[in-house]
Amino acid sequence: MKKVTVSLLPLFAILLFSPSAFSQKVGSTSMQFLKVMPCARATAMGDAYSVLASGAEAVFWNPAGVALADKKEVSLTYLKWIFDTRQGALSFAMPIANIGSFGIQLQYVDFGEIPEATWVSPYKDDIQYPGLTGNSFHPFTYLVGLTYASQITDKFATGITVKYARESLYDGQTHVAISAGGDTSTVNTWGSGLIFDFGLNYNTGFRTVRLGASMQNFGANVRYASEASPVPIALRVGIAADLLGNNSLLLPSENSRLTVAFDLFQPNDFAQQAHVGAEYVYSGVVAVRAGYKFNYDADGLTAGVGLQQTIAQTRFSFDYSYGVLHYNLGNVHRISLGVGF
Repeated sequence: MKKVTVSLLPLFAILLFSPSAFSQKVGSTSMQFLKVMPCARATAMGDAYSVLASGAEAVFWNPAGVALADKKEVSLTYLKWIFDTRQGALSFAMPIANIGSFGIQLQYVDFGEIPEATWVSPYKDDIQYPGLTGNSFHPFTYLVGLTYASQITDKFATGITVKYARESLYDGQTHVAISAGGDTSTVNTWGSGLIFDFGLNYNTGFRTVRLGASMQNFGANVRYASEASPVPIALRVGIAADLLGNNSLLLPSENSRLTVAFDLFQPNDFAQQAHVGAEYVYSGVVAVRAGYKFNYDADGLTAGVGLQQTIAQTRFSFDYSYGVLHYNLGNVHRISLGVGF
């Protein structure tokens, strides 16, 4: 298994430095739900999570982090996005001695109820605008994924994820489309495809400095109706370290830990972006987090809190995150529950 995982490294390097993978224009990619990340802890830290992702939550951020799980883990996240959009995410990670670690993820997005409108030619009956039909439709999307990760050495881990995503744009499988000229055609109202994630995680051995990188959503174009569009490929490269705590960079502490993280984020349909976040944990139980996302149109400040408690060798966690959206889009709320056993 380790030989298979190591063989992925040259492929990851090719993807990492391939300019063609990041040459799309703004608004040119499909399956935008892939950009809306789950996990309240990660999003409270401004998405600066490529290094810190571990266990069950790592399947969404960096598959190499699945190899860092020390026990079986389950994570569940509920997300209230803009307007009526809601997203649920479930993940599971399990280490197997002398083989590696495996992870499973499920995601479902409900885009809410949308009123149906039909196009009427402006040259017909003096009607100038589209009109509502009185009907509505309920688009949705789902994703399932499987991850394999391996701890190559005591400092270096790598992982790979294969995902199947399907996005419905309208009720039913097909729909009769009417063009402005009055022509009709039957088209698919959904798109689907296989996409892959690759990840690396490296502990430098110098105090608590760690590095991480992941390539997400690498796959073929997804076809809707008669047109095909790329998926939103994303590259994350990050660094994280403890400023306060055991073996920290600045101040030693037995009861407190302050971790800072920074990610460079390069999507294939936007300019380079940056994520910065911090997490303060007291006595391993209470966490306070904050972050900021740079060079985004709507996103910016993030914050959140978390609680963790171990009872009879079972670890329970609760995390909440809050994100500010500009342009009157409201705010984003995420709640995550985790169990390690």
